[in-house]
Amino acid sequence: MTSARSLCRILALLVFASRISGAQAEPLTLKQAVQLALIHSTAMAQATADEQRAFAAFREARNQYIPQVVVGSGLGKSWGFPLSLENAAPSIFNVNSQSAVINPALREFVRAARDESGAAALQTKDQRQQVMQDVVISYLELAKWEGMLPELTKTYNDAQKALDLTHQRVEAGVDSQAEGQKSQLIAARAHLRALQGQGAVDVLRDQIARLTGLSSNSIVTLPDSIPAFPEIKQEDDLTSKAKESSFALRAVELRAKAQTFRAKGEHRSLWPSLDFAAQYAVLSEYNNYDQFFKTFERNNASLGGVIRFPILNFSQRAHAQAADAEAARANKEVENAKNQISQEVLKLQRSVEQLRAAQEVAELEYKLAQSNVNSVDIRMNSGTANIHDQADAQTNLSEKFNSLEDAKFQLLRARIALLRATGELESWAQK
Repeated sequence: MTSARSLCRILALLVFASRISGAQAEPLTLKQAVQLALIHSTAMAQATADEQRAFAAFREARNQYIPQVVVGSGLGKSWGFPLSLENAAPSIFNVNSQSAVINPALREFVRAARDESGAAALQTKDQRQQVMQDVVISYLELAKWEGMLPELTKTYNDAQKALDLTHQRVEAGVDSQAEGQKSQLIAARAHLRALQGQGAVDVLRDQIARLTGLSSNSIVTLPDSIPAFPEIKQEDDLTSKAKESSFALRAVELRAKAQTFRAKGEHRSLWPSLDFAAQYAVLSEYNNYDQFFKTFERNNASLGGVIRFPILNFSQRAHAQAADAEAARANKEVENAKNQISQEVLKLQRSVEQLRAAQEVAELEYKLAQSNVNSVDIRMNSGTANIHDQADAQTNLSEKFNSLEDAKFQLLRARIALLRATGELESWAQK
């Protein structure tokens, strides 16, 4: 008994503390939570960095058509014939420049890099949708538990009072030990549910705090800020809508296209290519050039084109065939992604229907439990029911209340997932 009363006091203090912190904090609307999450999300920062890296890779490939200029020097002492230093004649000052002019392989690689960059940008948009879904679901679940916590606390307090009364009746010999153990079990279950509610509130506030950058103590939901969900009609073609709006699918399609360009580039690496090359060097007088060459000029320059004709390269042919296999695999991944979207949307649509029916059942069961409580109260006044009947009715009502709230949240979760799949989540969350 002493332990149970101590637990009751601890729970009451926890609820009181949460109410005090909630009273001091300004309510956070769903729209504000979404906007802050998009700004502070680490996942968004990572996706943005990947997008920037992919765009830099595209510029790296494209800029090979722009002449690269290197200025340097190759100073050194020569003994005998002036050998080269890193494939260049020893010189006081030199300038080298080169760039691609006609390169069929590079052209395909540039196209592949461009599509990879586009896919990374679409992946960032898909990650944006994922962050929004995460914060919305966390917000809805927190709103659920914040709404349930007072009722859970009241249920536990009522169960504790009933336990004290039953304990007195057992000591007086009115009730059996079994009735006392039953009341203790009811109080323990109510205590567990209340602790689960408080624990869920703390965890969800911390989760939203990490997403939004706010302090967890300052987060209090505002249920009125949750927009109404759009109506779902059975005749709507949600599968086609999901395919058209899916950033992830479009990213997979672009990556498959990029892989096809990359395979073409590997094959065209066996084609002839033309590069521009230029060099200017100021040679020294102490590298023995005048001893081994009939004429010597300090200022020297070369300008022209470098043509390459690949004749025999079996290794590159095998590499190109492997790239073809990767391209074929990427195209099959596109088909697989489309099939997954169709299956997921159909599953979500049917799940929403089933969960709506489950919520209706839970509402009817809750109303029936309320009627039963009222009936037991009337019987208590007339003397045809006892406190155990009343405790059983209250316990059943509490269970039906919990089931109803769980059914509501499961339906909300499915609706959010369906909005994400059909591309309507952002417009809904920003209302």
